[in-house]
Amino acid sequence: MIHQLIFAAPKPGMSEEEFHRYWLEEHAVRYASKIPQIKRYAVNTRVALPGDAEPLWNGIAEIWLENEEDQLASLQTPEFLQGARLDEPNWAAFWRSVVLDTDTEVVVQGRPENQAQPGIKVIILGKRREGMSREEFRRYSRSTHAPLVAAVPGVRRYYQSFTRDAWYGISEPSFDVAYHVWFDSVDNLQAARRSAEQAQVEADYKNFLNEQYVHTLPMQQHWIVGPEAR
Repeated sequence: MIHQLIFAAPKPGMSEEEFHRYWLEEHAVRYASKIPQIKRYAVNTRVALPGDAEPLWNGIAEIWLENEEDQLASLQTPEFLQGARLDEPNWAAFWRSVVLDTDTEVVVQGRPENQAQPGIKVIILGKRREGMSREEFRRYSRSTHAPLVAAVPGVRRYYQSFTRDAWYGISEPSFDVAYHVWFDSVDNLQAARRSAEQAQVEADYKNFLNEQYVHTLPMQQHWIVGPEAR
């Protein structure tokens, strides 16, 4: 299963609130969800927290497709070409969008995959440090970094999404991984950020990540198609 992430920002002159509303109420429902190859589809809208820097992106789409054949077919459908693609300039600064195709691995299951996880989700984007191979990076992420994140107080669900190998045959992708970490509430997230365990997580970044390219995005997940796959 391909787990695609699309990072988007509002077009010039559109507020974040307008951007979120249009994406959820117009684009997602009228256009993107109609693409038949999409098995599951969620839109994550940014949650602004005190002290956080202005983000590069204000929302993230998550799309699940069965395989490469379905993905290619989806880009040739009228629902995409005459619908979702044409609608994009109405709300998104498409020149700022970033797309990642990933393979997602479960570290902390939380609720079953076909059930919505309540609360808030933090997505952390990372790029491996210079001189580290993809294999070394993924091995370290799985065996050393993952247990540190899982030990942070309040973590309810935790996935690691690694950029698929095929992307490296084209060019070096912007990011090598997206971590998805769920908490029950904003208060739980803020408490976790103050914990000694989270300090260990962040101290570990230097061991395998290029810290210039770490982006942390608190999000509210909204299911458009799913969580049960169609």
